[in-house]
Amino acid sequence: MMRTIGAVAAGLLFAGSLAACSSASGGADGGASDGASSAGNTLERGKADGYLRVGIANEPPYTEVTASGEVHGAEPDVLRAVLKTMGIDDIQGVITPYDAMVPGLNADRWDVIAAGLFMKQSRCDAVAYSEPVIVSTESFGTPVGNPKNITTIKDVLDNKDLKVAVLTGAFEQGILDSAGVPEGQMVLVKDSRSGMEAVTAKRADAFLLPTLSLRSLVEQDASIEVTAPIEDAPRTGSGAAFRKGDTELLAAYNEALAAFKKTPEFAAILTQWGFDPDVVEGVTAAELCKTEG
Repeated sequence: MMRTIGAVAAGLLFAGSLAACSSASGGADGGASDGASSAGNTLERGKADGYLRVGIANEPPYTEVTASGEVHGAEPDVLRAVLKTMGIDDIQGVITPYDAMVPGLNADRWDVIAAGLFMKQSRCDAVAYSEPVIVSTESFGTPVGNPKNITTIKDVLDNKDLKVAVLTGAFEQGILDSAGVPEGQMVLVKDSRSGMEAVTAKRADAFLLPTLSLRSLVEQDASIEVTAPIEDAPRTGSGAAFRKGDTELLAAYNEALAAFKKTPEFAAILTQWGFDPDVVEGVTAAELCKTEG
């Protein structure tokens, strides 16, 4: 039986925040502990309980929560399928902001993150990533016609009047930070809808987000267009993120993931959500963890 989001997460869908996670210290990439779950061996507990708790966003095509509370998207669907081969039948999603995902994982609020949480140095220092499932590109969402002609990160650096919306604590904020874009040019937003609204309300000139996420969003807003992938943005990718201390779970998951990638089901899941399954071939977590930020 497919599990839905937890009660706390359901509240977040309507309230827009999760107090327990928002109060966690350490920012987007901090964490209180690198130890295994306080409940003991996470792998064995997952097998006994029949599920793992999963920190997710609600950002298609990476993650999606249906009206009935079912958790889907490229990352959760792959995670669920791989865990089933390991004797863990399902996942229970907990929706949380990106900047609370790593602190929440290390505080044992969930067992794994599967949310398109892209790998970068600071995150890889705080959590243990599986091998990648997705390799992605970044784009700008701009008003139709792209009136400010924003196509690269350099364009933002060269024009101090430009403002770019980014999700608080997300990979895209790190891209701008690493490039030296001043904080005053960033418009921090809590979710994708807020980022689109920042552009339509002219509080921001563009919204920086993964290309596929923006393409999904503009299906509901014809006033925004998506640029071609940004040439000077770093290559990005994501996989499941575990606590540093959950070494047994990580090793078992990577072994099962490697086998699953060779099946037609892996390609079918990624294709269903708009990803090219061939792009991830040969890309490693070690490579993606070298990304600055």
